[in-house]
Amino acid sequence: MKTLKKLIILPVLLFAVMASAQETANRFFYELSFKPKKDSAKIDKVMTALDIAKDKSIYQDFTMAAQDSIIKTAVEEMQKTKAWKDLSKTIRMPKFSFKIYKIYPDMTEQYVDRISRNLFAYEEKIKFDWKILSDKEKIGEYNTQKATTEFGGRTWTAWFTTDIPFQDGPYKFYGLPGLIVKIEDQDKNYSWLLSGNKTIKDWKEFSYAEEANTKYGMSNEKKLIAKDKFEKSYIAFKQDPMAEARTQIPQNMLSMKMPGSDLTIGEMLKNQEKQLKDFFKSTDNPIEKDKKLNVGKVENLGKVKE
Repeated sequence: MKTLKKLIILPVLLFAVMASAQETANRFFYELSFKPKKDSAKIDKVMTALDIAKDKSIYQDFTMAAQDSIIKTAVEEMQKTKAWKDLSKTIRMPKFSFKIYKIYPDMTEQYVDRISRNLFAYEEKIKFDWKILSDKEKIGEYNTQKATTEFGGRTWTAWFTTDIPFQDGPYKFYGLPGLIVKIEDQDKNYSWLLSGNKTIKDWKEFSYAEEANTKYGMSNEKKLIAKDKFEKSYIAFKQDPMAEARTQIPQNMLSMKMPGSDLTIGEMLKNQEKQLKDFFKSTDNPIEKDKKLNVGKVENLGKVKE
């Protein structure tokens, strides 16, 4: 009888463990309208997302994550046929590659981005000096109230709602008595507008593409380093994005063909380099325009010591 009880209890315990391992998150979608170039009136738009989980929130460009099913199908096809496929011709590329983590409850912020194959991050403690005003406005279905602050060399106007009791918002913004529904700078270089939300019952921190890339040497483990080291290394990465890859691929392999393709490994690397350089050149109008960096000695990519 005791053995029978164990057989009954064991699956129940396993189910309980599995259920507890599943994390629920609230996902808020923000349409971002922005001017990528300082000297141009052209406006680009991209969908971003703020995932609010139990112990943190994560803000990111949602372009790649939105295409998870397309990427999964393409990867599975490549695995089945053993033939390489250039996914850059199939999927839309993001406008921004960084993520912003806010760690609850003290709201330590982590700016996270990939430098070559590694995921680096630096931490910040940002205290916004919000001025809450009496102005109120209905934005979509939300009753909102106005607030202003100075940040990153820009003056920002936010509209928040106490209907959603999260003191969070897009990018690095937080600290109002409710979720930020809309926020934009005075010159409308950057403007976020809440456009939808959903509950993610089995939430995962990383997308399918990010998890799949770990099989090919792309780490998802954040390496915390000093902000100045991060920025110097990122500048080096922008100047020569394939530097680390060239050191890892023997010269005699560059003329070899990609599996199931007429493209050589060397040509594939050149294509990736062009895509990255085009990505970096696509904007010269940062969200925080007061960032000033004395580059000094540039750190070698992927070899920054913590």
